[in-house]
Amino acid sequence: MCSGKGKPLVLIGFILISLEMIVSANTAPEIPAIDQAYSKLSNSITVEWAAVPGATSYLLTAQDGESFIETIVINSPGTVTGLKAATLYKITIRSINSGGRSLPSPSKKAKTVLAAPVLSVSSPSYDSIVVSWGAVYMAVGFSVSIMRSDGLGSMMKENTTHTSLVFTSLDPGTLYTIKAHAWNVNGIPGDDFTYNQITSPHAPSDVQVAFDSGTLRATVSWIPTEGTLSYSVTASSGASKLNCSTSSTSCTLSSLQCGSEYSVYVVANNGAGSSKPTDAVRLKTVPCAPGSITIEKDNPGKLSVSWSNVDLGDYYVVFVKSDDGLEVHCNTSHTQCHFQSDCGFTYFISVFAYNKAGQSPLGDIFNYTTAPCCPSDFYPVFVSSDTVEIVWSPVRGAEMYETKAVDGVGVVLCHDTATICILSALQCNTQYNITVYSYSEIRGSNTSCVSKYVATAPCSPEIKNVSQDDLSIISVHWQANNDEAIYTVTARGEAGLWHCTSSGNSCSITGLPCGSVFSIRAVAITTAGQSLPSYSVPLETAPCCPNDLTVTQVMQSITNISWSVGAGAKTYITILESLKGPAKCHTLQNHCLLGCITCGTNYTVSLKVISDTGLASYCTYQDYSSSACCPSGVKLYRLGNNGIRIYWRASAGLISTDLYGSKGNFTCTPTSGLSYCDVTEIPCGDVYTVVVSPVPEKGSKLTFCPKKIYSGKTQL
Repeated sequence: MCSGKGKPLVLIGFILISLEMIVSANTAPEIPAIDQAYSKLSNSITVEWAAVPGATSYLLTAQDGESFIETIVINSPGTVTGLKAATLYKITIRSINSGGRSLPSPSKKAKTVLAAPVLSVSSPSYDSIVVSWGAVYMAVGFSVSIMRSDGLGSMMKENTTHTSLVFTSLDPGTLYTIKAHAWNVNGIPGDDFTYNQITSPHAPSDVQVAFDSGTLRATVSWIPTEGTLSYSVTASSGASKLNCSTSSTSCTLSSLQCGSEYSVYVVANNGAGSSKPTDAVRLKTVPCAPGSITIEKDNPGKLSVSWSNVDLGDYYVVFVKSDDGLEVHCNTSHTQCHFQSDCGFTYFISVFAYNKAGQSPLGDIFNYTTAPCCPSDFYPVFVSSDTVEIVWSPVRGAEMYETKAVDGVGVVLCHDTATICILSALQCNTQYNITVYSYSEIRGSNTSCVSKYVATAPCSPEIKNVSQDDLSIISVHWQANNDEAIYTVTARGEAGLWHCTSSGNSCSITGLPCGSVFSIRAVAITTAGQSLPSYSVPLETAPCCPNDLTVTQVMQSITNISWSVGAGAKTYITILESLKGPAKCHTLQNHCLLGCITCGTNYTVSLKVISDTGLASYCTYQDYSSSACCPSGVKLYRLGNNGIRIYWRASAGLISTDLYGSKGNFTCTPTSGLSYCDVTEIPCGDVYTVVVSPVPEKGSKLTFCPKKIYSGKTQL
């Protein structure tokens, strides 16, 4: 089991020691003995004892009747806590180790000291502190001391059997430490109660109030006081109060009321309470903005501004600013001001009241718009019989214009936002009183605008009659229904334009060409303008007489008349008239054959030219004489082999006899007074045509007289 000499002896020794320790460790320690037990605090008792060998801890027991409190401690002294004040306890102790607990020690009695009085402390004034407390069980007296917490000054101590004390002559706003304890009949003091209390602050001094009239705020400042945590400022005016608090030496009161007088005082505050208020400082705020403002048009070009009086107002200033930026003001101690005003402006008006505190807050800004300016430069740019166009320049303040035309009977109105008005449906040749009014929605119409007289153009004439006095002259008559008018009548046609002028009711147009169609119109002209033309009246001049007319006798009783074309002519009637009767021919052509002409007769020649509408011209020409009558009873007698006698009944005038044959022509002029003529030396064996005709005064021989045939042997 063992190796080496001497080692078994060492092992046996170790085992013996270990067994002894095991036996010792499993045995409870001895009972400790209490040396003393005492109380220094009302909730504990302290116990002292001699240490017990082998004890690792101790169990302290404090018993009060049936109840007990135990506490394990490590060594002496030990304290049992959680006890009741001024109570007698039985104290025991046990020692403890791993082997268990010892039996309790012999008990000792000990009584806890009195409980500390619970203080209630206040500082009712800046130099005093009141200390009070409730009754303490088993106490017969109390001891209270006070001194500055910073250690300066001396301590004051008072003993009393009462439950309150007052310490005076203290420093304001200073922190004090207060200690108090109770004692019992044996004079043993109980627990101490310590309380720190600051005295109330002294009221601040040198209070200053600075008023800001623009914001209706007042800044209150003062000299600080010792021991103050905060300051409270109060401004009172009747039932109204305003407050502000601060930890600094100034405070701002907001939302002050205008027109009010405030009493301002400051209170210093700390944990003890508040100081007395400072003496009140009087604060007058600015007056309120004047109310009941009325703006009226006083006289032309003037405005009157009035308002109600306000409290605390010393004087008033009225500012009037026009919408073009110009501003004027009025300073007065009364409640009314007068200002110059112009038409068409909007004025912004504000009234301020003033006192030593400053200017009142801005009240309502009133705007007053004067009546718009009157258009004074209006004039007509177009005038007709029933219409007048008026224009003008824009004027200030006008949103709309009303143009009124009055003629004493009716009214014509025109509304527009433009600077032009066309008055229509007017009466011609009428004087109108025209006014252009300016209008704004705010102020309405400016009724002071000046009117002007404008006359409409004359009425259109009404042509009553057009007559043709001569081939180239017409007379036009119309109804003159205008004042001081000049009338112009025009005749217009393809041939050109003709006119006449008159201030009456008729005029004549001369030089009109024949055979033409015209449109006749009349217009009236006055200083106001020209009328519309009248309704046109058609006019047709008589057709023109043909310039050339030729009468040719075709047969003894037939005449051919031809002529040149007459302008405007449609049909023609030719008339040959003598004492023996007329001969007529109506034709569309420019020639005509007339029969039943008496030979040897003088005729008057006329031509009636008729237009398409039946208008006629009577044209006369040079007289016409028909040729002499052809001799009658012509007989032929043979005179030998180469002669012939031509016989006829006696006839006036010269007679010519002519023979026409293939072998020659022969003429015989009879001796005056004879009714026969002999033609000799004519070739025989030929057939001849014999013509006996009167000799015309001028022109060629007549060819229409009867012819006889002669064969050279006998009469055919």
